[in-house]
Amino acid sequence: MLRKMGEAVATVARKVNETVESGSDTLELHLEGNFLHDLPNEVSTLQHLKAIDLSRNQFHDFPEQLTTLPALETINLEENEIVDVPVEKLAAMPALRSINLRFNPLNAEVRVIAPPLIKFDMLMSPEDARASPP
Repeated sequence: MLRKMGEAVATVARKVNETVESGSDTLELHLEGNFLHDLPNEVSTLQHLKAIDLSRNQFHDFPEQLTTLPALETINLEENEIVDVPVEKLAAMPALRSINLRFNPLNAEVRVIAPPLIKFDMLMSPEDARASPP
């Protein structure tokens, strides 16, 4: 398990560095399936990041560094363990178009509060839905 965590941290560091150094206009960061439960603070320096894929990780808390990224259009957090989402902060994100929260155990409050506040697509599974085993 520790080896997998070490590999995941190394993967995140490498991908964040590659993304920062590439200087591309269409920045995307793909960190899916890396046993992550936290994002490094350096992610908040990716001011031109447009898309991030954090699906199939182990996030219990929504990575709030993402809400500070002005160009972010797409967030994929499918198949994590997220219960609560900072709906107000997400609603204030100027470029956000879509957030995928399918197969997360979202609390009922998020399901009720989010729809009237947001102007983007928020994908959620029906309550009690579970991802199928790999």
